Amino acid sequence: MQLVVRSMTEEFAKQILTWKYEAPYDFYNNEETSESLNELLENPYYAVLNQDHELVGFFCIGSAAQVPYGITVGAYHEDMKDIVIGMNPAITGQGFGTPFFTFILSYIQETYQLDSLRITVAKFNERAIHLYTKLGFDKKVEFSRKTTEFITMVKNY
Repeated sequence: MQLVVRSMTEEFAKQILTWKYEAPYDFYNNEETSESLNELLENPYYAVLNQDHELVGFFCIGSAAQVPYGITVGAYHEDMKDIVIGMNPAITGQGFGTPFFTFILSYIQETYQLDSLRITVAKFNERAIHLYTKLGFDKKVEFSRKTTEFITMVKNY
């Protein structure tokens, strides 16, 4: 799979907001509202396209990638860049996670030359945690928001 990063556009954002994941990943489903659209367009979100120019995923880097509640409980006390990623549900669970996230990590490292990178994941998402661990992330901080438990994971370069 050949991938390329593009700036987020309204068209890409609207596509992302229509994605529907199977349970238990439906936790990540969104609705197209002006607020959710603005979130994708006004923060450093990027679209990831394949060789056929199809939207296969996205990522965001910076404080917008943090779970807001985590800030209030000190989960982000270390000063480092955060990332959030999302993949088109039509291709999840098919072995594309490793090349997809490896591509994003390479792009980020080339662009930002970071010492470390942090990602936050819902604790139930064992598939993502396995991927992040495989790519060098270590579990750091756990916190809960209502019924959802989260884990921050850090990759040091």
